[in-house]
Amino acid sequence: MSRAIRDGVSIYYGYDESEDGGTPVVFVQGLGYGRWMWRWQREAVQDAFDVVAPDNRGTGQSDAGLPPLVPRLPRKLRALLIFKLAGYSIGGLAADLEAVLDDAGVREAHIVGASMGGMIAQRYALEYTRAKTLTLCCTSHGGPDAAPVPEETQEFIFDVPKGASERETLRHRMRPAFNERFTNRNPHLMDRIIEWRLEQDATEPAREAQAAAVLDFDVSDRLSRLRVPTLILHGTDDQVVPAVNGRLLKEAIPDARLERIEGGSHLFFIEDADRVNEELLAFLDEHE
Repeated sequence: MSRAIRDGVSIYYGYDESEDGGTPVVFVQGLGYGRWMWRWQREAVQDAFDVVAPDNRGTGQSDAGLPPLVPRLPRKLRALLIFKLAGYSIGGLAADLEAVLDDAGVREAHIVGASMGGMIAQRYALEYTRAKTLTLCCTSHGGPDAAPVPEETQEFIFDVPKGASERETLRHRMRPAFNERFTNRNPHLMDRIIEWRLEQDATEPAREAQAAAVLDFDVSDRLSRLRVPTLILHGTDDQVVPAVNGRLLKEAIPDARLERIEGGSHLFFIEDADRVNEELLAFLDEHE
């Protein structure tokens, strides 16, 4: 494991070399999520491609880079301050990614991002030169034309149930991200995911700072300039980032292909890992 430094903030990343030494694949996760989120895809590509797995700022073993007083404030006051003044930006998170790839000596890479990670990937490909391909999962180009997170989903994601433990809070917040049938059929996996989240996810202040970045994100008027082959994957039953956003991305990016995952949830790459891995590997092989 290694660290890159940007603006005095340490960004932690893993770099796993493959036997075949293919172009590195970089996995960028969603709001608050740790590197565990991509474990199924990382395992699928690791024999043929090097894998770079950063912890987003404020997540896992990366520093948060927030003003020292902010994390100690009461939740409501802290959130207000973060959303008004101290939040992250997607541009800044993309700059963190550039620092990681520069530190790792990566000259070009396949960038794979989900949700907020897909936003970081878009901004990265627009502003830096190392992206060979993009794979955008369950994400949006932002701005007024994008379909927003439904209000009922926002309540799950941001409201904390009274008296709930940390584990209960995580389960509550994840409910819109999975299909209920999947969670009912995989109780042991859901228990493991809770443990991974407790170990690797963002702190609560950093999660709020990431949310501020998502709310301000908008590259809708810039994507026509993108000249990177792009695979868009979106679940048709996504209750977090509505599926129409996949179509909007397809229309905005010149060299893009959209694959809809029928019945797929927001975290369809976990629920339908075999299908997603097949699509991803085919796309990566096509552009090696």
